[in-house]
This record gives sequence, structure tokens and C-alpha cells, in this order.
Amino acid sequence: MDTRKPGVYVTEQSSGVRTIVGVGTSTPAFLGYTEVPSTDAKEQSTSPFDANERVVPQRIRGWQEFADRYGIATSGAELAVLLNKQSDNQDLTPAELKRIQVLQRCFTLAEAVYGFFANGGTSCYVVGFLNPDQTVTSKVLAGDTDKRTGLGGLETVPDVTMIAVPSLWDMTVAATESATPPQPDLPTGKKLIDKMLAHCTKQRNRLALVDAPPGQSVDTLKQFVDTLASPDTDEAAFTALYYPWVKVPGVDGVSRTVPPSGHLAGVWARTDTERGVFKAPANQNLRGVLELTTTLTDDQHGDLNAKGVNCLRTFPDRGLLVWGARTRSSSRDWRYLNVRRLVSFLSDSIQQSTTWAVFEPNDDRLWATLRHSVTSFLTDQWRQGALMGRTPDEAFYVICDSTNNTQATIDAGQVVCDIGVAPVRPAEFVQFTITQLADQPGGNG
Repeated sequence: MDTRKPGVYVTEQSSGVRTIVGVGTSTPAFLGYTEVPSTDAKEQSTSPFDANERVVPQRIRGWQEFADRYGIATSGAELAVLLNKQSDNQDLTPAELKRIQVLQRCFTLAEAVYGFFANGGTSCYVVGFLNPDQTVTSKVLAGDTDKRTGLGGLETVPDVTMIAVPSLWDMTVAATESATPPQPDLPTGKKLIDKMLAHCTKQRNRLALVDAPPGQSVDTLKQFVDTLASPDTDEAAFTALYYPWVKVPGVDGVSRTVPPSGHLAGVWARTDTERGVFKAPANQNLRGVLELTTTLTDDQHGDLNAKGVNCLRTFPDRGLLVWGARTRSSSRDWRYLNVRRLVSFLSDSIQQSTTWAVFEPNDDRLWATLRHSVTSFLTDQWRQGALMGRTPDEAFYVICDSTNNTQATIDAGQVVCDIGVAPVRPAEFVQFTITQLADQPGGNG
């Protein structure tokens, strides 16, 4: 800096303060059937993804981008011709009947992505499976991390915080040459769900949005839920199960019944944006839905709620609402979705923002810096309403000093920072006690 002439000079210096930045919480990954369009479809301005591109995670930032990249217009035109032919009572060949099933399977993924953006989502990842007429085994769904296929491919995408497989129940059976689609195989579906849960449990920063099997009554659904991972297991804490399926107008103008996971991912994203990840993603409207396939009574809802099933309900003058925010866990700590997601958010944020500490001198200076960074971050979360307590001291604690960093841990090259938080829990049951007062002496009544 040249200071030979009179004037004001400003010098910028780093404060040396290490801050923790909150990670994103609103990015889902959708896995489902997709089909490479014909050669003619690739002549449009935005070329659809080819086969190699479809099987690896692709980031999508809007519905139109998905429609262009996955050839929705081409598939919709072909399906419309076949459905018109069917509605005119023309005889369809077995190959044409099978083709209708295949195209409808592809639209299951499309409806999920559309529902996500319609309900407030901003970006997502899509992983495709290229043979909609065939089943998908649990091994294929698990994928390959090196080849970036299936769930394994999502291990390389750290910003994913939700996993949904809207095509899961289609994946349990092959397409047939029949006018009536085959019924899903529930045991096979359970194996696919187990792969989803294993992936989420391993990653720790994402939850699985699980769709109930199609066409289930309340009683049959309760029986199926009992076959899933036990509520006492770690996997149950990363499971959000929703019921029933929903009827949508269709992205191609053909109404269809679809699983609700895509719409729910959008509701989660909308709630995170409007309130924060600490707010339970419930008591929210479902956009882009015509009706529910099952109308639940309060008693039926109570039975399902006790089993960790989040129900979609219709209320007078309020429309279609998400009326549940539980995981399937029986643990007091992980019973609610917002608590599990908040802890994952805090853990991921702290982990990603403190990598600077690796290989630093393991002494009081490092401990104080870590303590200050974490305390500042958690204080900000408390001010936003994520943590419960009248003061920060009631909301959390951070210990990183000589009490938990002993000579043994220092010799092992370890830094220990113990953190405790008090997450807010949703007011799931609001109770009012109403007492009628008798007329008071001397009253006018």
C-alpha cells in the first residue's frame, strides 16, 4: 500500500474466527423407471439424457428441465395414442397392452418429480433404471458406488437429504401383456425398502420417504408394517412411511393414482424454507392432488399413527393435509421427523465446517476455537427456535477442554468435543379443558 500521499487507508485482515455454516436440508433423490426416447426426440433444443447419463445421479432444477431431459413429451404422445385406441374399444395387441404398462411406470417417476416442484421444491437428483418392463432386484437398487448407479451412486452426493423410490412397487413385478397391471409383491417390496433404509442409516444425513403398498386397506397395511424393520432398530428412525396414495391430474393430462412420496418431499422442502428443518413437516396442504384413494376415520388414523404411519387426511374447508410427522422409531429421542432431521442437520453442518481442525496443534487454542465455533452456531439455531430453553445454557452444552481431552486422547491424535442439544418437539396432541361456570350471584342472566 502506497501511503506517501495524505488520505484514508483501509487494510483488510482476517479475524481468525471460524464459523459453521448450516448445510442444505431440502434436496431429495428420486429413483425410478425411465426410458430412453426414440432418435427423433433427440432433435429438440434440449437433448434428453442418454442411457449412460440416466443411470447416474442427475441434478434437476425444475419441472421443465426434467420433462426435456427425460423425454416426457414423447412418452406422453405415445401413451395418448394407445389410451385413445383403448377408449374407443379397439382391440389392442398384447404388445400394446404391455406398452401401456411400461409407459405408465415411467410416468410414476415423472409425477413424483412434478409433485416435488409443485409443493415448493427447488432442486432434486434423479437416478434412473432403464428397463421398465422388468423387475429391479435389491442388489440392482443398491447399485454400485464406483459406477455411481442406484443408491450407491448417491453416496457421492452429500447434499441429498431425502431418498424416495416412487417406482418401488412397480419394481417388484414385471410388466405383463394384460389390460390389468399385476399386483405388487409385498415381500420383494420389503427387501427394496430395507435397502433404502440401510443406505440412509449408513449415510446418517438423509431419511427415506417410504410409500405404502398400493390398494391397501387399513387392516392389511397394519399387517404389512409389522413386517418392516422393528421400531426398536436404528433403521426405523430414518423411515417416514406415508398413506394413502393420491390421485393427480397427470403431467400429460391423464389422471392417475400415484404414491405420495414426491409430493411429500416438496412439503418437506417448503417447510424447511418457510420455517426451518426444526418445524414438523405436517399440517401442510398437498398441492397438485385431486383426491385421496382412502378416506380415513379418526379411529383408523389413531391405529396407524401408533404404528408410525403418517396419514394424509381431508378436512372440511381445509383441503388435503399432511397429518403426521413421525418416524417409525419407538425411541423417545427419534420419534419425530423434525427431531431426527434437525440432529442430522446439526451433525452434518458441524462436520463439514470443522475440517479445518484436522492436523492443527491439539492444544487449548484449538479446543477454544472449536468451542467458540460450535457455541456460536448452536446459539443461532436456538434464536431461530430450533432448540428448547429460555437461555442458550438450557438449550445446549458444548464441552471441549482438558476434562474430555486427556493426555491419552491427545497421544492418539484425537480431539473430543461433546455436544448436547434439546430439540423442540411438535405439539402433536393439543388438549383443551372447558369448564362451564354457573351463573354468578347478582348477575343479569
